[in-house]
Amino acid sequence: MSFFNELAHQYIDGEWLNGSGSWDIIDFNPYNGEKLCSVTVATAAEVDLAYRAARRAQREWAAVPPHRRRHVLENAERVVGERADDIVEMIIDELGGTRFRAEYEVRAARDFLRAAAGLALRPEGLLLPSAVDGKENRLYRMPVGVVGVISAFNFPFLVTMKTVAPALALGNAVVVKPHQNAPVVGGGLAARIFEDAGLPAGLLNVLITDSAEIGDTFIDHPVPKVISFTGSDRVGRHIAATAAGLFKKTILELSGNSALVVLEDADIDYAVRAAVFSRFLYQGQVGMAANRILVDRSVEAEFTERFTAEVSALQAGDPRDPDTRIGPVISEFQADALTALVEEALASGATALVRGRTRGSLVEPTVLTGLPHGSPLLTQEIFGPVALLMPFEGEDDAVRIVNDSPHGLSGAVHTANTERGVRFARRITSGTFHVNDSTVQDDPLAAFGGERMSGTGRLNGEAAVEAFTTRQWISVQHGRTDFPF
Repeated sequence: MSFFNELAHQYIDGEWLNGSGSWDIIDFNPYNGEKLCSVTVATAAEVDLAYRAARRAQREWAAVPPHRRRHVLENAERVVGERADDIVEMIIDELGGTRFRAEYEVRAARDFLRAAAGLALRPEGLLLPSAVDGKENRLYRMPVGVVGVISAFNFPFLVTMKTVAPALALGNAVVVKPHQNAPVVGGGLAARIFEDAGLPAGLLNVLITDSAEIGDTFIDHPVPKVISFTGSDRVGRHIAATAAGLFKKTILELSGNSALVVLEDADIDYAVRAAVFSRFLYQGQVGMAANRILVDRSVEAEFTERFTAEVSALQAGDPRDPDTRIGPVISEFQADALTALVEEALASGATALVRGRTRGSLVEPTVLTGLPHGSPLLTQEIFGPVALLMPFEGEDDAVRIVNDSPHGLSGAVHTANTERGVRFARRITSGTFHVNDSTVQDDPLAAFGGERMSGTGRLNGEAAVEAFTTRQWISVQHGRTDFPF
């Protein structure tokens, strides 16, 4: 528990501090209920301190040569590599993630840190022609200044790193508010890594708190120019409205209702494996997870038999057991909510092909089919190990069903004809879509984000440059302008 006790603090202007709020956030292991640490919440006054520290530090950081900024990011990646085993253990303890899932997150975070290091050298200025004789137009890329990051609990280390790292590389300062279910892995851990990597004080600050304490202060504070949020569409809608009224840019990665589509010519065994992974990675607590699995009627029976057999064989239990594929959901409250969703679906006429039990925060996999048209479960995000199996009649029907959702984050289609798959993907309203793979995909260089209620803006690669920089036009008149008056 020493890691948790060391990092369970506010981190402001390079100092590890206790919050000044009147209550504590208690961090529990979701599998066994063990208390990991407690953190006294930060107040609005500490939000102000963090943002002001970030603004002071950012002015000097923006003037630092890009190669020096790149060096700090490279150091951070090295630190993560050296401490990978410890970070894996922390993810298992704080999030209930299986060992495979924890190792996956650490590898991905290192990939994103390496890519962010390269971004430090990416911004380029432009020299543009002018219609005016003797005029020179210069277009510079500038850091936006200070970025506020609100991280999620499901992949908190990765989500924090993939946002914080490029923002820092491009000359910005950052204030992070991690999810209260992941205050250490999503917050304090990142602060310690960058501290040890040589990042100057004030450039990365971590505030462990809750809106019940600070209200909208994290969003409407005058210092941050960009707010990056990962979480539910309900909260995202509020953040978007609040930020828009203050002319702040938002990067919002919100809820998903992804579909994995199996066309009649697909490799069924491969599609089954992709579907199982897409739905049940980290107990389905992934925005990109395949809520809906659509299967062409002609291969429905074969796919269903193999899919349900694979799901039934998934071992649920202790996430430290290397054979465990389904660990706990984040809390017993979430487990009870998932159980209620399944019971409601069964009461409305759905059939359970696989019916898992709920034991505390451990929810075994469930597969439902036959949901009636108009069922709310078909159009909402299911943040847990519950799969919906749906038949369709031909491609047009599949496209209609996939697009019959208010969300558009990810998806996948399986077919023997790659270009057919691409044509199918282009008919879907979704920020990302994948041919012959899982719905859960992220890449440091590929623009990532959602459409409709799944969010706005993009991250990764050039999209991160757009997110965390702004353009400034400076013109130079080398002659004299003939003013008309």
